[in-house]
Amino acid sequence: RLKASKQNVTGVSEMAEQANRVMSLGEWEEKWQKGTTGFHQSHVHRHVHLPHFCPTLKHQYLYGTILRMLESNLEKVVGERQQVRFFFPLCGKAVDMKWLADMGHIIVGVEICEKGIKQFFEEQGLQYTEEPVEAIPGTKVFKSSDRRISIYQCDLYKFSSAIEGQFGGIWDRGSLVAINPCDRQRYATLMMSLMEKNCRYLLDTLEYNPELHRGPPFLVPEEVLKKIYGESCEIELVQTGDAFEERHKEWGIDSLLEKVYLLTLKAK
Repeated sequence: RLKASKQNVTGVSEMAEQANRVMSLGEWEEKWQKGTTGFHQSHVHRHVHLPHFCPTLKHQYLYGTILRMLESNLEKVVGERQQVRFFFPLCGKAVDMKWLADMGHIIVGVEICEKGIKQFFEEQGLQYTEEPVEAIPGTKVFKSSDRRISIYQCDLYKFSSAIEGQFGGIWDRGSLVAINPCDRQRYATLMMSLMEKNCRYLLDTLEYNPELHRGPPFLVPEEVLKKIYGESCEIELVQTGDAFEERHKEWGIDSLLEKVYLLTLKAK
């Protein structure tokens, strides 16, 4: 049974604790340079729920049910479509990109830090090229030799459908929860502008007591999703899991819920 926070994780007064929290792009780049990117996962994103805790296992995968947040919901996103164009906002060096590309899908990501982008290609054993992006001065795009994966090194808000068109799928893991709370409506507007008519947008969120951790990652309860996406999108909760691990004690929290939503554009 999933453990709820000892406090109300979605209370308005508690969310106010994070409302004015702002991180600059320089701070994120510094995290990459220092190697303190605790949000990176070295496997295709999955959530591990352990009703029977086993402290001797580093990743604690032995007991309970492995709930693969991306893998178990992939069919809901892809359906019977082939070569779906996926967008990865604030992609970092997510291995999910290569996993989907190996299935024949086309990947476009955006990441501010060049170091993270190069690490992705190098760690995945992929040859790549670097090209300037004329439409965004000072921006480069890194492309795998087979052209299935393209990652733009730029400020996310400088990216648009004018650069790469719209997408049939979006995998938002660690992106919405990372952006400054004051930028959420701007972010949502960008994401919706990148959605094709039949786009399936898989969105991973976190819920915990924000009085105990100021973020990032930030608390993003369902009412926030309804506020920023609800006018234009159908929002369906497709999976919930207990994401709390030993490392999260360093944040000062005592519980962590991970929720995955599927967003689709409403018919006009």
